[in-house]
Amino acid sequence: MRNWRAKSAAIAAVSALALVTACSSDNEDDNGNGNGGSDGGGEESTLSGTISGAGASSQEAAQAAWQAGFNELHPDVTVNYDPSGSGAGREQFTAGGTDFGGTDAYLSEEEGELAAAQEQCGEVVEIPVYVSPIAVVFNLEGVDSLNLSPATIAQIFNQQITNWNDEAIAADNPDAELPDLPITPVNRSDDSGTTENFVEYLSVTAAEDWPHEVSDVWPVSGGEAGQGTAGVVQAVAGGEGTIGYADASQVDDLGTVAVGVGEEFVPYSPEAAAAALEVSERVEGRGEYDFAYDLARDTTESGAYPIVLVSYAMACATYDDEAKAELVREYLSYMISPEGQDAAAATAGSAPLSDALRTEYQAAVDAISAG
Repeated sequence: MRNWRAKSAAIAAVSALALVTACSSDNEDDNGNGNGGSDGGGEESTLSGTISGAGASSQEAAQAAWQAGFNELHPDVTVNYDPSGSGAGREQFTAGGTDFGGTDAYLSEEEGELAAAQEQCGEVVEIPVYVSPIAVVFNLEGVDSLNLSPATIAQIFNQQITNWNDEAIAADNPDAELPDLPITPVNRSDDSGTTENFVEYLSVTAAEDWPHEVSDVWPVSGGEAGQGTAGVVQAVAGGEGTIGYADASQVDDLGTVAVGVGEEFVPYSPEAAAAALEVSERVEGRGEYDFAYDLARDTTESGAYPIVLVSYAMACATYDDEAKAELVREYLSYMISPEGQDAAAATAGSAPLSDALRTEYQAAVDAISAG
């Protein structure tokens, strides 16, 4: 069984390096969105205790929204979440250092992460809780948006296209005034699920121009680097001629790229990200409660945005302590509930889960218990 140790944290401003602290809750009803509990209509919560998690910085704004909702329902339950990055989150979870985790890349079988989690947990619960486009963002005076094909994006980040007035960029943007200015790519400095999702997209859609293995570690030397999502956004915003990739919830006023999909260019949006998940397939053979997806990066579906981040919650199906199991179960239930998904959408611009997917994931969450 798992050797649990809780972490303490202080309430901090929402940033990629901050520790976000708030209170968790029961889900609100028995309508297929959770196990029951307070309905938020004045019934006093009986839950109390603390659970701690760490991981994907992309979830930071959503976590703040979820925790705020829990705070109203269960003031005696504290949830700590450290947005330290997906790699750190997986490492801590598989080592038994957190009660739950967040990751932008599902637990790897090849690298032994899934086996390590199963050793701690028995069955692993891994469900999408946050679906969001990864925006390709840039800072170029006088230019708010650009069309870029997958091959052009790959060549820019592989440092083969090095100037903004390159003919490949101009060909897809005949009306844009492109300056004679060097391109400065910005990547994540930390192990990152966002990096892994972005690199996977380049590997699938532009293999000839992106000869690197898929990994959560950025494979190209040079350029600039930023810690966490906020670090990349800050580096792009603080430069001139910079370009990077980041969870779309945090891109602020930066210029953004519409990516080539089939015969069209598709800008990012929650709806376009959701369309990409809907045409993707679940990975087989990982366990009854593990909902990992092979995303359809090379889709030609009209309106689908394939640079999508599906960020997962990781938990154990079995905990040593029933109180701990209940807190984790109710917390994840709220994350995927209509209220939780709407709160994340309003705060972070994510795509709410469909009712069909929510029903599947709720069955996995309901299985969380003590043994």
